[in-house]
Amino acid sequence: MNKKLVAALSGSAALVLALTGCSDDSGEKADAWAKQVCDKVRPEVQKIQKANASIDEASPQTHSRADVKKTDSAAFQQVSAAYGSLANSIDKAGDPPVDGGAKIRKDAVKELRSLSSQYKGLKTKIDSLSTADNDKAKAQFSKGLEDVASQIKTLGESGNKALENLQKGDLGEAVANQEDCRKKPGAKKS
Repeated sequence: MNKKLVAALSGSAALVLALTGCSDDSGEKADAWAKQVCDKVRPEVQKIQKANASIDEASPQTHSRADVKKTDSAAFQQVSAAYGSLANSIDKAGDPPVDGGAKIRKDAVKELRSLSSQYKGLKTKIDSLSTADNDKAKAQFSKGLEDVASQIKTLGESGNKALENLQKGDLGEAVANQEDCRKKPGAKKS
């Protein structure tokens, strides 16, 4: 069951990694904007990847429900903070110097903040699950994990849309030219 949770959470990490692969060479202003954003991206991506790994390691098949709950709660807090930080980085960078830049920034920031808030909600949901040692609590815990995995899948899908406009045209090229927004060779897609 936690494998589903990790797969869904990985989809959300793909949203962040969406900043990593685009191109067009249109200007120093776009490059400067992209550098300002991309310098902040890599550490947040690493936090999300670390959260993914911790969830994967804390499988209900190999760990107690209490350990799974504690690990998942901490991971969701970490992901929430990472998305919040990404939103702040894009917001602080200001409007990208491209046509429709204000809308691009506003939409990306809005979606990232929404993701941050929704992951905080998932943390609250995980925190509310009982780890009591009876059949009813065990069933509710399993159902709760399934519900969370389903929500994460939806978050990953909606999140991918948030940064699509950062991958287009001049801005996309500027982002692609930044070391911290470039995919590492051999890195697998989330």
